[in-house]
Amino acid sequence: MTSSAASLVPVNFTLGVLLAALLLAAAVVAGRFHLDPHPYKSRAREIIVAGLRAAAQLAAVSVVITWAVKSVPGLLAFLVVMFSVAVRTAGRRITSDHTWWLTAAPIAAGVVPVVAALLLTGLVPLRGIALIPITGILIGGALTVTVLAGRRALDELTQRHGEVEAAMALGFPDRDARMEIARPAASEALLPGLDQTRTVGLVTLPGAFVGMLMAGASPVMAGAVQLFVLIALMAVQSVAVAVTLELVARDRLHRPLPGTPTGAARRARQLMTRLPRR
Repeated sequence: MTSSAASLVPVNFTLGVLLAALLLAAAVVAGRFHLDPHPYKSRAREIIVAGLRAAAQLAAVSVVITWAVKSVPGLLAFLVVMFSVAVRTAGRRITSDHTWWLTAAPIAAGVVPVVAALLLTGLVPLRGIALIPITGILIGGALTVTVLAGRRALDELTQRHGEVEAAMALGFPDRDARMEIARPAASEALLPGLDQTRTVGLVTLPGAFVGMLMAGASPVMAGAVQLFVLIALMAVQSVAVAVTLELVARDRLHRPLPGTPTGAARRARQLMTRLPRR
């Protein structure tokens, strides 16, 4: 099976050249078609940096993971690092103020119960070689939907703030008024996972399935593992989106208002929503 893996993607100079060319092509397309969210932010530069970071991080992980899979302290340390990086990444993608750390809640709420269930039922042993890849997949899935749900919900509230104020003027509690506007947008974060599950085996053969086959497992076993991963991801992502939406609706996870200091802006907005309405 080692020879099969080597024949699939040989690690040589040609692979390095091709990877560099693909990374450059992605950056050129992003720059040529101006795929930038703001004039001061370059997606082309982000693509180059992301590719270089990925190469450096995978090289480092290849060394560290050998230690992590052999000891429980190493395993726990590795999982904490994975979780911390996911929280930092999700938080900074959603907001630039101090509430970014609250993204720990949706990621943990989705991942921890599933991992705990796997360990308690004995389906996954407390060994790094099994726990690290599964937990990494789940954390990655929670990270993705937390970012999508948080950004879409906050964008929607910003664009439709008049509707939120109108609902509050009609007597809706603050949380319910925000929830009515943010929920449809945030729920779209679940679409990529749903589409992946619906089309598995027809459009793509996901990594877990292919990896199991290459490791020597039977197609039935590989299919069972992939099915578990997909269903577990849907559970994790549903919880993560629900918690993210609740944080946004309760105004716990928010963005600073433009042109004002964050703290003053928050206090001003809270005061305005509590003024008596005629």
